[in-house]
This record gives sequence, C-alpha cells and structure tokens, in this order.
Amino acid sequence: MARLGPKGPGLSAGSRGTVVSIGSSVSFGLIYFLTPLLHPMSGDAVWAMRALTAVPFLTVVLLATRDWRLAADFGRRMRRRPLLALGALASATLLSAQLWVFAWAPLNGRAMQVALGYFLLPLVLVVVGRFLYKDRMVWWQWAAACTALIGVVYEVIRIGGVSWETLLVALGYPVYFVLRRSMGTGHVGGMWWDFAIMFPFAVAVTVWSFADGSWISTNPALWWAAPSISLFAAFALLLYMVASRLLSMSMFGLLSYVEPAMLLVASLLIGERIAAGEWFTYGTIWAAVLILVAGGAAEVIRGRRR
Repeated sequence: MARLGPKGPGLSAGSRGTVVSIGSSVSFGLIYFLTPLLHPMSGDAVWAMRALTAVPFLTVVLLATRDWRLAADFGRRMRRRPLLALGALASATLLSAQLWVFAWAPLNGRAMQVALGYFLLPLVLVVVGRFLYKDRMVWWQWAAACTALIGVVYEVIRIGGVSWETLLVALGYPVYFVLRRSMGTGHVGGMWWDFAIMFPFAVAVTVWSFADGSWISTNPALWWAAPSISLFAAFALLLYMVASRLLSMSMFGLLSYVEPAMLLVASLLIGERIAAGEWFTYGTIWAAVLILVAGGAAEVIRGRRR
C-alpha cells in the first residue's frame, strides 16, 4: 500500500504520509466549495453518486497497482469467519454516515457545524493514538495539539454544547479507523468493501432521485458536474485512507487539522460567516495548523536529506 503514496528520493513513510494527508485536506476543501454547484440535488443524492463513483474508481486503482488481492483476501476471510461480515457492515455504515453528512451540510447551511466536527476530530484521534496505540509525539506535535485544544474548549464553553453533526464527525471517524485496524482492513481493499456494501443502496437512491428528471432540467450541468465532482471526491478519500495507513494515529490526527481549515475557507466562500465570538476559536485552530505545516515541512526536508 505504501506505493500508493507519493514517492521521492529518501522520503520516509511518515514524510510521504504528511504530503498525502495535506493533499487530501486541500482536495476535500475544494470539494466542499464545489458541492453547492450540484443544486438542486439533495444530500442523499450527492452521497449516492459519490458511492457509485467510488466503486469503479477503487477497482481501477486496485487493479492498476496490482493490489486487488487485498480486497479478495478480505472476501475469503469473511467466508471463513462470518462475524467479519458484521464488522464490514458496521465499517460501511460508519463511512456512509460521514460521507452523507459531508455532502448534506454545505447544501443545508450546516457547513460550519461539520467543520467544527473536523476541528474536534484530530484531538480525538490524538487521544486514541496516544492511549490505545501508545504513539509517541514530538514537542511540536504536543504544541499543536494543546493550541488547538484551547480553541476547541473555548468554543464548546461559548456555545454550551455541540451539535449532532459535530459529534457525528468527531466520534464517528475514530470508531471507524479503530474498527478497520482491528479487522486488518486499513487499506484500499478494505475501503473497496465499504463502498461495495453501500453500492446497492446508492443505486436505489440515485434511480429514485433522478427518476422525474426535474433536477437535470433545472441544472443541466449535473450530467457532467455530479460524476466529475464525485470522482474527485473518491480520489480525495483515497488520499485520506492512504495517509491513515502511512502515519501513526496521533500524527494522522494532528495533520487532520489542515482539512477543517480548508473546510472553513470553503464555508466562507459559499456564504457562511464566522460570528464575532468565534474568531478566537478559529485563530487558535489556524495557529495549530501553521505549527503542523511547519513541522511537517521540516519532516519532509529531513527525509529528503537522508
């Protein structure tokens, strides 16, 4: 799987993972910005289109990289141990919920709530990595985590709680990643099974959503925009999963702060606004992101010199 990440002379897995993670975050920010162009599609339809597109895309990736055995091996394991099929169903359900809320939020004025969930997510991943997987962290990673924690705690106190969208993102993804690692499916072959399980439901939702043709008549560009943006979303998710495999859980969590920073920019560009009381929160988050970018760049430079 490591060969799916970008290569460079002397780059370590951690350095490659840093590059891939940042690329994924920038890609997701662009997708968030482009999603309103799919109006009047519903969040359900956007989710279904992305699930449909991901299956052939990941199939081509696995065949091109000669890694189809990863998906085939897990299929054989499920036949030998039927309980794994329940785990696969749970994994697909968790990922499906994340993809749905990511598609639904920018179409329904809830982009900021989801962005806050992505701000909380790295902290949860850091805690999971540190205490469940015994990950080691260097000083600048601790500095970034503490800086972000200050902002997140301030925001939670300021608003008196968190929304269901925020909790779904912040808690759902860690459970998903831990489940995949415990099943040994933390690779693209495992992700292929997630989307394969979603596929029949995605077909049904797509057919039902486009049956009367009203969306296409309202926005003819959907014929090319919907599959194109969905394909790009599959690529971004692939980068995200590759990064999760190349990096420790804690480092993966810390670098995940780049994504909500991009989502925040996208949310502002599509018309949502930061309230006066939120500037301190986002200021600390951006400071944490800058620490991570600087630390990650230093890691890449050191890797190239080795």
